[in-house]
Amino acid sequence: MGRSSPSTIATDPATRLHVTGIPPVGEVIDLPDAAVRHVQARRLRSGDGLVLFDGSGGEYTARIEALEKRRAQARIEAFSAREAETPVGITLLQGISKGERMDYSMQKATELGAARIIPVISARCVVRLDAERWAKKQRHWQAVVVAACEQCGRNRIPAVEKPCALDEALATVAGLPGVIFDTEGDRAAQDLEPTAELATLIGPEGGLAPDEIQRVADLGWQRIRLGPRILRSDTAPVAALAVIQTVIGDLG
Repeated sequence: MGRSSPSTIATDPATRLHVTGIPPVGEVIDLPDAAVRHVQARRLRSGDGLVLFDGSGGEYTARIEALEKRRAQARIEAFSAREAETPVGITLLQGISKGERMDYSMQKATELGAARIIPVISARCVVRLDAERWAKKQRHWQAVVVAACEQCGRNRIPAVEKPCALDEALATVAGLPGVIFDTEGDRAAQDLEPTAELATLIGPEGGLAPDEIQRVADLGWQRIRLGPRILRSDTAPVAALAVIQTVIGDLG
């Protein structure tokens, strides 16, 4: 078998690590604690290759030079400008669900190319926390997104914004074309028009309230039919983003 190309290495989830402060080519980096734990969990050894990225674009191939119980060093070998971003910048307004459902939504939205995620405290959201615990949730979700980027080959990390009410979220995306997927939508997916950016809104476990759907409709958002079946809160963003990417993104 021939030597793996940089693009093949870059999409290997066993070797990709997000780190900050990557030095120039030829220099050595002390890997942070989280990266050291990842290397040890994968049972990598000195001489094994890695791909490092800092989230600002592009990636570096590197090779482990020293590996101890709590310390690892890697030498930077080359930089590649390879990207895996989609041609449409999608902002996902995701109604907050409980526990693993929200983690799953964050992970899959990242894999499907969402550029930004705004967790929304909508009318039927059952999760109610104080400011400190919301901040902790935000940090957790951002870590889920980083791990998803390591797995799926993205070199730019979607921002997970501060959880907020629907009105605030809509104000954040004011000016962007919007789309909401609805069993009672009046347009088909094929009606989506190419655009550089758009926003989409997904409800929590209990779905969106009728007045919330009307609110975005009043803003001129498209209501797209997504079949007659009611989707779970963690299935809906996957279906919605897959439709967007297939019709106007890079899955078609």
